Amino acid sequence: MLATMRTLLICNLLAAAAVADDWPQWLGPTRDDVWKETGIVERFPEGGPKILWRIPLAGGYSGPAVAGGKVYVTDFVRTSGDGKNDPASRADISGRERVLCLRASDGKQLWKHEYDCPYKISYPSGPRTTPAIAGGKVYTLGAEGDLLCLDAETGKPLWTKNLKKEYKTESPHWGFCGHPLVDGDKLYCLVGGKDSVAVCFYRNTGRELWHALSSTPDSGYCPPKIIDAGGKKQLLIWHPQSLNSLNPETGEVYWSEKLDPQYGMACSTPQQSGDYLYVSAIGKCAAVLKLDRKKPAAEIVWTGSPTLGVFCSNSTPAIDGDTIYGNDCEVGDLRAVSLLTGKRLWDTFKPTTGGDRRESHGTAFITKNGDRYFLFSETGDLVIARLTPKEYEETSRAHLLDPTNEAFGRPVVWNHPAYASKCVFVRNDKEIVCASLAK
Repeated sequence: MLATMRTLLICNLLAAAAVADDWPQWLGPTRDDVWKETGIVERFPEGGPKILWRIPLAGGYSGPAVAGGKVYVTDFVRTSGDGKNDPASRADISGRERVLCLRASDGKQLWKHEYDCPYKISYPSGPRTTPAIAGGKVYTLGAEGDLLCLDAETGKPLWTKNLKKEYKTESPHWGFCGHPLVDGDKLYCLVGGKDSVAVCFYRNTGRELWHALSSTPDSGYCPPKIIDAGGKKQLLIWHPQSLNSLNPETGEVYWSEKLDPQYGMACSTPQQSGDYLYVSAIGKCAAVLKLDRKKPAAEIVWTGSPTLGVFCSNSTPAIDGDTIYGNDCEVGDLRAVSLLTGKRLWDTFKPTTGGDRRESHGTAFITKNGDRYFLFSETGDLVIARLTPKEYEETSRAHLLDPTNEAFGRPVVWNHPAYASKCVFVRNDKEIVCASLAK
């Protein structure tokens, strides 16, 4: 009996470790951009980390997801039209969106699902959202609103929807960007249309459970987020007019705060730290809200100004203790900001644009691991650094791949990595790379 109990305990521990090693959705297992794996390198060896494999890939801003020894990633193969980036206009191109499943150990393609998908969006490189893996299923949302549920082993479609057709809406100017969120048996999506900015589906069949909220001109780009506060689970939906807290079971609005970013670019995910919530975007739009402990409610503590806050857009800030670390979309630097007051503590361009250049939307994706951070720069560099209220301390840097996209006249790579099995998985518009980060 004792031996049996020991065996069961060991099996449970191994199963828990396997789950912890995965990166099954955008920002990781709990969508907080924290990588909990241990035994990770402190500094890169000379010449950088060992590259385990490189596999050709087509265009896209989506990051990879890793689960069960497999890597899931989406891309777009353009067949005709001009794919040039122009923030003021929509492209008109033809091509195919693809969902690829690769073996994590060597990059071998296990299956592929593809479909025709003409693009009429700005920055038409490819899909924006990271696949979500849950219960043996893969959920993907394409740039033109194709919502898919595929069998994770075979790639067989289990159900599909085109959100534009079903909800009589248009693609946002920069495409569908809100990473789908799986919570239990529910799938939450940012959609658009009358009373359907947020839609909740039964994830096994695609049946709608509820829809809520309206916004003009579209739904924005901010992924849905679940938080626990005020004794309730709350679903946060930020569209171009307001930040909203909903009952995730029914879509009922708990509370709403007016927050209207420039160009309708509600993009960066609100970040929770205890009783506080930070939300920010372009146009000096930022706020810290204090969450009520007894009921679903919130009040603004401070709002952004030319001298307060950091205005994050296409990357999500990190909050560590009483300090916010985020990329300012208007200047392009990484900043440390006091959570309680908005006071700026320091700033640097080193992990974003790679030096001292002021660039719009300078980007470094920020992932915590232990007492330090991995930052993946738009220059294609992976950086290990310690971030404290006092300073930015870079300890190591390695170039993993080249920036193959373009923004505001400079080359960029704007894809969030996945971290799993002591490796980093990152892609650009030409390849996906797996590098070992094992100590």
